[in-house]
Amino acid sequence: MNAFIVDLTNKPGELAKVTEAIATKGINLTGFSGATCGDSGTLVLVSNDETGTRQALSAAGYRAREVELVQASIADRPGGIAEAARQLANAGVNIEAAFPTGMSGGNVTIAFATDNPSKAKSALGSFAAAGSR
Repeated sequence: MNAFIVDLTNKPGELAKVTEAIATKGINLTGFSGATCGDSGTLVLVSNDETGTRQALSAAGYRAREVELVQASIADRPGGIAEAARQLANAGVNIEAAFPTGMSGGNVTIAFATDNPSKAKSALGSFAAAGSR
Protein backbone atom coordinates (compact mmCIF):
# COMPACT_ATOMS: atom_id res chain seq x y z
CA MET A 1 0.00 0.00 0.00
CA ASN A 2 1.32 3.43 -0.95
CA ALA A 3 0.62 6.87 0.45
CA PHE A 4 0.65 10.07 -1.55
CA ILE A 5 2.44 13.00 0.09
CA VAL A 6 1.27 16.35 -1.28
CA ASP A 7 2.78 19.71 -0.33
CA LEU A 8 0.23 22.52 -0.14
CA THR A 9 -0.04 26.20 0.67
CA ASN A 10 -1.38 26.90 4.16
CA LYS A 11 -4.60 28.71 3.26
CA PRO A 12 -8.34 28.04 3.42
CA GLY A 13 -9.68 25.58 0.86
CA GLU A 14 -6.51 23.66 0.01
CA LEU A 15 -7.65 20.40 1.62
CA ALA A 16 -11.05 20.81 -0.04
CA LYS A 17 -9.52 21.28 -3.51
CA VAL A 18 -7.26 18.22 -3.27
CA THR A 19 -9.92 15.92 -1.89
CA GLU A 20 -12.53 17.17 -4.37
CA ALA A 21 -10.16 16.41 -7.27
CA ILE A 22 -9.95 12.82 -6.04
CA ALA A 23 -13.64 12.47 -5.12
CA THR A 24 -14.83 13.60 -8.56
CA LYS A 25 -13.09 10.51 -9.98
CA GLY A 26 -15.11 8.26 -7.65
CA ILE A 27 -12.11 7.42 -5.50
CA ASN A 28 -12.52 6.85 -1.76
CA LEU A 29 -9.90 8.12 0.66
CA THR A 30 -9.28 5.41 3.25
CA GLY A 31 -6.88 7.43 5.37
CA PHE A 32 -5.22 10.79 5.59
CA SER A 33 -3.14 12.98 7.83
CA GLY A 34 -1.95 16.53 7.50
CA ALA A 35 -0.20 19.37 9.24
CA THR A 36 0.88 22.92 8.57
CA CYS A 37 3.89 24.96 9.52
CA GLY A 38 4.11 28.60 8.54
CA ASP A 39 2.94 29.18 4.98
CA SER A 40 3.00 25.53 3.90
CA GLY A 41 1.39 22.24 4.76
CA THR A 42 1.67 18.59 3.93
CA LEU A 43 -1.13 16.14 3.26
CA VAL A 44 -0.66 12.36 3.30
CA LEU A 45 -3.40 10.38 1.53
CA VAL A 46 -4.27 6.71 1.18
CA SER A 47 -7.04 5.62 -1.18
CA ASN A 48 -8.80 2.58 -2.55
CA ASP A 49 -7.38 3.30 -6.03
CA GLU A 50 -3.70 4.25 -6.24
CA THR A 51 -3.62 4.53 -10.02
CA GLY A 52 -6.71 6.72 -10.07
CA THR A 53 -5.40 8.88 -7.23
CA ARG A 54 -2.11 9.40 -9.05
CA GLN A 55 -3.98 10.43 -12.20
CA ALA A 56 -6.46 12.67 -10.34
CA LEU A 57 -3.71 14.53 -8.50
CA SER A 58 -1.69 15.02 -11.67
CA ALA A 59 -4.72 16.20 -13.68
CA ALA A 60 -5.49 18.76 -10.95
CA GLY A 61 -1.91 20.08 -11.08
CA TYR A 62 -0.64 18.58 -7.80
CA ARG A 63 2.76 16.99 -7.47
CA ALA A 64 2.60 14.00 -5.17
CA ARG A 65 5.37 11.82 -3.87
CA GLU A 66 4.43 8.16 -3.47
CA VAL A 67 5.80 6.36 -0.45
CA GLU A 68 5.31 2.71 0.47
CA LEU A 69 3.62 2.29 3.84
CA VAL A 70 4.80 -0.14 6.48
CA GLN A 71 2.17 -1.15 9.00
CA ALA A 72 2.81 -2.15 12.59
CA SER A 73 0.47 -3.39 15.28
CA ILE A 74 1.38 -1.53 18.46
CA ALA A 75 0.09 -1.91 21.99
CA ASP A 76 -2.45 0.82 22.78
CA ARG A 77 -0.72 2.06 25.93
CA PRO A 78 1.64 4.83 26.99
CA GLY A 79 4.99 4.35 25.24
CA GLY A 80 3.73 1.97 22.54
CA ILE A 81 4.37 4.34 19.66
CA ALA A 82 7.60 5.54 21.29
CA GLU A 83 8.93 1.96 21.21
CA ALA A 84 8.16 1.58 17.50
CA ALA A 85 9.68 5.00 16.74
CA ARG A 86 12.81 4.04 18.68
CA GLN A 87 13.09 0.76 16.72
CA LEU A 88 12.99 2.74 13.48
CA ALA A 89 15.46 5.34 14.76
CA ASN A 90 17.89 2.66 15.93
CA ALA A 91 17.74 1.14 12.43
CA GLY A 92 18.53 4.54 10.88
CA VAL A 93 15.06 4.84 9.33
CA ASN A 94 13.52 8.30 8.98
CA ILE A 95 9.75 8.57 9.53
CA GLU A 96 8.17 10.90 6.96
CA ALA A 97 4.56 10.40 8.09
CA ALA A 98 2.53 8.15 10.36
CA PHE A 99 -1.15 7.69 11.03
CA PRO A 100 -3.49 5.11 12.55
CA THR A 101 -5.31 2.74 10.21
CA GLY A 102 -7.26 0.60 12.65
CA MET A 103 -7.62 -1.02 16.05
CA SER A 104 -7.87 -4.64 17.09
CA GLY A 105 -8.05 -5.82 20.66
CA GLY A 106 -5.55 -3.82 22.66
CA ASN A 107 -3.49 -2.82 19.63
CA VAL A 108 -3.56 0.09 17.21
CA THR A 109 -2.29 -0.37 13.65
CA ILE A 110 -0.02 2.47 12.55
CA ALA A 111 1.03 3.04 8.94
CA PHE A 112 4.54 4.50 8.69
CA ALA A 113 5.82 6.26 5.56
CA THR A 114 9.60 6.10 5.77
CA ASP A 115 12.70 6.76 3.71
CA ASN A 116 13.50 3.03 3.63
CA PRO A 117 10.47 0.69 3.70
CA SER A 118 12.60 -2.46 3.55
CA LYS A 119 14.63 -1.45 6.60
CA ALA A 120 11.45 -0.29 8.35
CA LYS A 121 9.79 -3.69 7.83
CA SER A 122 12.81 -5.39 9.31
CA ALA A 123 13.02 -2.98 12.25
CA LEU A 124 9.30 -3.30 13.00
CA GLY A 125 9.21 -7.06 12.48
CA SER A 126 8.47 -7.80 16.12
CA PHE A 127 5.54 -5.37 16.07
CA ALA A 128 4.10 -6.95 12.95
CA ALA A 129 4.52 -10.51 14.24
CA ALA A 130 3.73 -10.16 17.93
CA GLY A 131 1.54 -7.06 17.91
CA SER A 132 3.51 -5.42 20.69
CA ARG A 133 6.79 -5.51 22.54
